[in-house]
Order: sequence, then C-alpha cells, then structure tokens
Amino acid sequence: MSSPQAPGAARQGTPVPTWLVTGPRAGAREAAIAAHLPQGMAAVIILEGLSDGSSTLAFDPPHPGAPVPQVLRIAPGCLHCSGNLILRVTLNRVLRHPPARLYISLASAEHLDLLRAWLSAPPYGALLELQDDLVAS
Repeated sequence: MSSPQAPGAARQGTPVPTWLVTGPRAGAREAAIAAHLPQGMAAVIILEGLSDGSSTLAFDPPHPGAPVPQVLRIAPGCLHCSGNLILRVTLNRVLRHPPARLYISLASAEHLDLLRAWLSAPPYGALLELQDDLVAS
C-alpha cells in the first residue's frame, strides 16, 4: 500500500526540478527564491547558513490543506568541501517524499560547478532535474 501523495508534490519516480541559488547575501537569495515559487506546489527550500534577519520565506497557507513550502536550514560551510555529508543527509530525507520543486541556496558559489557535477552523478542525477541557476543580486 502506498502512502498518499501531498498536494502539489512530484510523482514518485519523476526527477524533481532543482535550482541552485547563489548571491551575495542570504536575504537576497531568499527573496529570489520567494519570487520564483509558484503557489499551490509543494516545494522544499534548503538554505545554507543563517538568515540575515530579513527572510521573505515565511509562509501562511492560503487555505487549510494548501501546500506550504518547507524551509530547511543547514550549517554554513562549503557544501562541496565538507564531503557533502550534511547536504546528502538532508537530500535523502527530502527525497523520501519528493516535492514538486527543490531550491538549494548556497552561501558561496566558489565550488558551484563541482556541486552541480556531484548532484548530476548517481544517485542524485536520476532523482533531480537541475535547472539553470538562480543568481540573486
């Protein structure tokens, strides 16, 4: 017996559209994500580091039962150089019930190409559909 799917969630087996988000400040990255989010879709947002106090990623459902984006914060530090452990654990948890969209906000774009390559390789290459990066200004 399969568990019911969350409203607006991705179908099991369908790669999750995923955006890597870069920019100079946490608030700018969060605003870029908020502007890109469609309403009525289950989205997960993984934010590296702490908010700068001006987060636009606080959500109230428009009506009961409506999907609300899930915001997860992970410790700051290069997601590539740290061996990807924190990101790997977080992604594995998120992908148990795939969202319709996934955003990964990076505190530094220093190793963006290496991180993109890692996410494109097995096992994540079959689970994620990497989109063009979102660059906050």
